[in-house]
Amino acid sequence: MPQRRTVFFVSDGTGITAQMLGHSLLTQFEGVDFHQVTLPFINSLDQAEDCRARIQAEHERGNGQPIVFSTLVNGDLRALVRKADALFVDFFETFIDQMETGLGVKSSHTIGRSHSAMDKPGYAHRMEAINFSMAHDDGASHVELEQADVILVGVSRSGKTPTSLYLALQFGLKAANYPLIPEDFERMQLPPALVPCKSRLYGLSIAPERLREIRQERRPGSRYASLQNCRYEVDQAEALMRREGIRWINSTAKSIEEIATTILRELRIERHVY
Repeated sequence: MPQRRTVFFVSDGTGITAQMLGHSLLTQFEGVDFHQVTLPFINSLDQAEDCRARIQAEHERGNGQPIVFSTLVNGDLRALVRKADALFVDFFETFIDQMETGLGVKSSHTIGRSHSAMDKPGYAHRMEAINFSMAHDDGASHVELEQADVILVGVSRSGKTPTSLYLALQFGLKAANYPLIPEDFERMQLPPALVPCKSRLYGLSIAPERLREIRQERRPGSRYASLQNCRYEVDQAEALMRREGIRWINSTAKSIEEIATTILRELRIERHVY
């Protein structure tokens, strides 16, 4: 039986930072079943007390010492939550003191700075990128396509849409995506709308067997989802991308984060994390 531990991500904001950092650490421990709980917007002593009580109650259930990843800024709230019997990993306390010493500047201790709309130009830029990616999903529009930072191409259901939205949300990139379809394979040419944007194209491919599984969920028993058709489309798409000199990646066993990082590196796009 795998060891089971409850993990709490505690934050005065959204909890996204605590989750990201904590999850990166948890992935290094195989054979442990982590039950993950996020407690966001802990901004008062009453909320901190409720948080402490919940963590303590988990410890008293006898499931092992809970693990707490915290990004609480307020020292009083941190001290109260830390009274629970748990293993604490306090990201704020760990890094801020070192940063203050190294920079010779005191931190502002402002709550909610990392994931908020306080940076108005940056927030507006990211929202603009998301709207652009949604408007240019699956070749829906050619309007202002020249503004795209990157245009993902590939067969239907190869991962273009989620990757485009991730690039927009995480990095503020205007990421469009465009499907390669049988008519393109018959001509063995790119769709005309993509030709002027060729330097910004990046391809996604996928194993035919995995593509069949995905398409079966959408249109079971159809020719669209047949393994023969999936093999044909993948082979033709890869041949077209090779012919046009388009860089591409096989998305079958890669996460969206890995795909996005590869695209940024190979197209030499400067990344701005929001």
